[in-house]
Amino acid sequence: MFDLLDFRNDSTFCAVGDHAGCQYALAALGDGQLFTFIVDPETGCLRDRKKISLGSQPITLSQFQSKGQRHVFAASDRPTVIHTSNGKLIYSNVNLKEVTHMCPFNYEDEALALVTEGSLKVGTVEAIEKLHIKKIPLGETARRITHQEKSGTFGVLTLRIVQNEETGDEEETGYLKLLDDQSFEVLDQFAMDTFENVQSIVSTEFTGDQKTYYCVGTAYVLPQEDEPSKGRILVFDVTEERRLRLVHEQETRGCVYCMASLGGKLLAGINSKAQLFKWEVADDGITMSLVERATHHGHILVLTIAVRGDFVLIGDLMKSVSVLSYNAGDDSLELIARDPDANWMTAVEALDDDVYIGAEDHSNLFALRRRSEAQVEEDRRRLESFGWFHLGEQVNRLRHGSLVMSLPDNEAVATPVLLYCTVNGGIGVVATLDDSTFRLLLDVQDNLRRIVKGVGGLAYTEWRRFENRRRTMNAESFLDGDLIESYLDLTREQQQAVVDGMRLPRDGHRDGHGMKKLDIKVEELTRMVEELTRIH
Repeated sequence: MFDLLDFRNDSTFCAVGDHAGCQYALAALGDGQLFTFIVDPETGCLRDRKKISLGSQPITLSQFQSKGQRHVFAASDRPTVIHTSNGKLIYSNVNLKEVTHMCPFNYEDEALALVTEGSLKVGTVEAIEKLHIKKIPLGETARRITHQEKSGTFGVLTLRIVQNEETGDEEETGYLKLLDDQSFEVLDQFAMDTFENVQSIVSTEFTGDQKTYYCVGTAYVLPQEDEPSKGRILVFDVTEERRLRLVHEQETRGCVYCMASLGGKLLAGINSKAQLFKWEVADDGITMSLVERATHHGHILVLTIAVRGDFVLIGDLMKSVSVLSYNAGDDSLELIARDPDANWMTAVEALDDDVYIGAEDHSNLFALRRRSEAQVEEDRRRLESFGWFHLGEQVNRLRHGSLVMSLPDNEAVATPVLLYCTVNGGIGVVATLDDSTFRLLLDVQDNLRRIVKGVGGLAYTEWRRFENRRRTMNAESFLDGDLIESYLDLTREQQQAVVDGMRLPRDGHRDGHGMKKLDIKVEELTRMVEELTRIH
């Protein structure tokens, strides 16, 4: 039990409940922390205290009605709507920046009046648990995008294709476009040279410089060359007028396929090399420039880079994944482990210091483990494959992030860690599970694939099997979220069959061959799967 006297004077307090009868008490503090409690209906005591951070500024809690249900609006520098579903609190971000206060507005659509630093806004709340998608027409092909929080902008690399009126040939021009991160208005743009293709972009800060820069990597694609022999790294800052200013351009001997920030410096994948650049004062003693500090060879083409602390993951065109260690003392890059298999990489990212996920060009995902504690050096330098999964779409980016807010105190069934996007326009989530939950859901998946039939009778095991030019592996260490969530589309009888490990009656008998009885009730499994659906 907890006493409300534990809170400071600058806290606010309110209550919220759901149709299941579960009542919650919420207390917000002046440092952006929110405490939640379950209210005991018999004694009125508070229990099961949890804490979540909703920002860094004071929070003001206000209640409102939407679609016949009561919700709480948490006004702060990261405004959030809080509501309940199936006895649990759900947190949904609001597509506004700082909000200081909110109150219901008497209007037929249940409007809200919101006070920001310099304005009063009136609006309505859409479906709270729905992922909202807004299309921004560019009139050009978008190639890359990154966000710069300090300037409140997006940097978008685009490709404009126009037809030459005299020759009839199609001509391509690359652009860096600067967009407002709230209105998506195009604030400014920068055109590249003839034959110069935009390849990569990153928002970064350099050691010793308080500014934040957009760095753009390019390649000159000349008709007579099979592989680009030169490119540029362009460094832009955003002025107070929110315009792009080119402050430095660095010529490179090849295509700048990818870039990442590393220890206050810039790491770039340029053709077959990983090159590290430092931001230093130029020879004139006034301007700044990029100076090469380290180079790592031994790759075919460095297509993608991921950085975690001092570890660098290299995704190669043909040589799969390599792990480099960065030494800040002498600005050196050292190979510490690599995958001996030949995967044609499209994306790579780290789950932690020793576990990595890669995507390759046959629409597969795979997981690698670095045995950093192994006694034999050869084992430490070899990445071990332990997971395989055929996604069915080619992944072109893996990034840390989530489509929903993280729940406090490990309340969620699964923890979303990575987002991926595909060449077909799909966005997906990679989440981690604890061992017991994974084993349970693996049994659920095995039972479901014997009840849920694939389109056209396609065998599930064959569809999810990892297969490329060199090898074929059954899916392992990955769970199929789409298949598991299909449990919610089953009838109650079918759901019971999944839990019991028995197929529905056919020809007068029940067949449970290959299925396993689950140690869980239908209602509990339903709640668990519903929780999984909320991570996207």
